[in-house]
Amino acid sequence: MNNPKSKIVVPSGPPKSKVSLIMTVRNEAESLPRLLDSVMRQTLLPNEVVIADGGSTDGTQEIVRSYMDRLPVSLLEAPGANISEGRNAAIREASHDIIAATDAGVVLNPNWLEALVVPFEDNRVDVVSGFFVPEADTAFEMAMGATILPALEEIDPSSFLPSSRSVAFRKEAWEEAGGYPEWLDYSEDLVFDLSLKAQGKRFVFASEAVVHFRPRSTLRAFFRQYYLYARGDGKADLWRKRHAIRYLTYTAGPLLAIRALRHIESPAGRLILLAGISASAAYCRRPYLRLLPRLDSLSPISKLHSIALVPLIRLTGDVAKMTGYPIGVLWRLRRPSPVVKD
Repeated sequence: MNNPKSKIVVPSGPPKSKVSLIMTVRNEAESLPRLLDSVMRQTLLPNEVVIADGGSTDGTQEIVRSYMDRLPVSLLEAPGANISEGRNAAIREASHDIIAATDAGVVLNPNWLEALVVPFEDNRVDVVSGFFVPEADTAFEMAMGATILPALEEIDPSSFLPSSRSVAFRKEAWEEAGGYPEWLDYSEDLVFDLSLKAQGKRFVFASEAVVHFRPRSTLRAFFRQYYLYARGDGKADLWRKRHAIRYLTYTAGPLLAIRALRHIESPAGRLILLAGISASAAYCRRPYLRLLPRLDSLSPISKLHSIALVPLIRLTGDVAKMTGYPIGVLWRLRRPSPVVKD
């Protein structure tokens, strides 16, 4: 990136590229109107919208059809398809070279699509990464968003792997990367990102391409979400070191704490206990730095509630990951599949 010739120059003015917006849905009747309304408010409208439905039974398809006179929407029925199969089917159906992807359950900033598409005016760009922020109303949702999601200023554009709720790429790059991995049900967008990286595709980060989504609103829903993510990591052989460190920490930490408490009167015991408390505080430091500026709208009691939830959310997420990861590893060992190693 220090070579001036490699610098991406974003042109002024509206982009000339035509873009297909794709998404997958299944039983999203409640959230889909907000998403499609936000598509209609875009400063740059998509040239087409391809929606793959995985077999909805709640009126989702009827909602899609109700927008066909307001947006260039086509509905692709794919009952039983997982999210990778649905995305690949929608991309194959898409007419244009630039593919923008998002998910049901989000709301797009008005300039989201334009911010994603403009960088493609430089022919060297293959992938444009957007961003996503929590849309939190309750004390729990605020604590959840601050605990699990990075702030924009924490992002390193050179290493950021985009979520497929906010990304765009060339159709040719998708083909060369082998598409989304249809053998994988969760963490599929990370595997796709890593496949694009392995192909040497050029990523740029569009900080203004922001989508808003609601974090999980209960610990039970959050546990299930992170269990499935970690199971996907195990299936795809992702992040071995991260998971190993987590198991080591939760095994060694309690043993050291018990030893320190048994020898609390000794300098060594107090030092071990102090080190453990310091490490625990450091583990929650970044979530608190994100959370505290967001609490102005809450009552004093709700503020305390949100602050107290951060360690519990951290613990719940870690337990969910430690539970799901070995299940995914066993799946992979019993049913060998193409894997991507970190």
